[in-house]
Amino acid sequence: MEIYFIRHTAVDVPAGYLYGQTDVGLKPSFEEEAGKVKSLLETLEFDQIYTSPLSRCVRLCEYCGYENAHPDNRIKELNFGDWEMKSLPELTGNPDVEKWFADWQNFRIPGGESFTDQYKRVSEFIKEITQSGPGRVAVFAHGGVITCARVYANEYPIEEAFSHLPDYGEVVKLTF
Repeated sequence: MEIYFIRHTAVDVPAGYLYGQTDVGLKPSFEEEAGKVKSLLETLEFDQIYTSPLSRCVRLCEYCGYENAHPDNRIKELNFGDWEMKSLPELTGNPDVEKWFADWQNFRIPGGESFTDQYKRVSEFIKEITQSGPGRVAVFAHGGVITCARVYANEYPIEEAFSHLPDYGEVVKLTF
């Protein structure tokens, strides 16, 4: 099975803010960025199409011509809980932030989740769709989701996850 993971286009959020599962807007360059993604996908036919229910993914999915994609909560971005829409400088001095940086794989963000929590839900999603048999699937999702999928596909170990975040609008093909 081939799964094409498509990251949403650039968000209209200042650099350094943790926006995770907050439904944020997209930059004014959306149509230009989305046009590039659409051109990468237009020669492909998909048996199934999934999208994160967050509008930044749904908007790109629909722009690419897939109005009937299946929304799935398991492919939402990391839940930053109490840290959503806060900047890293705002969180400086917070002892929980220090704990997270020391053990980002396992530390559960207050009111949110750990990277391992996200990895488990993304893995369950991939396992479920790959059990449906061979085919080609498109998944409109987030950088963290795509990183989890690449770890699941053994492209690199989980310890290197943050070294491989995809660019906005990037398409990553994985074969299972």
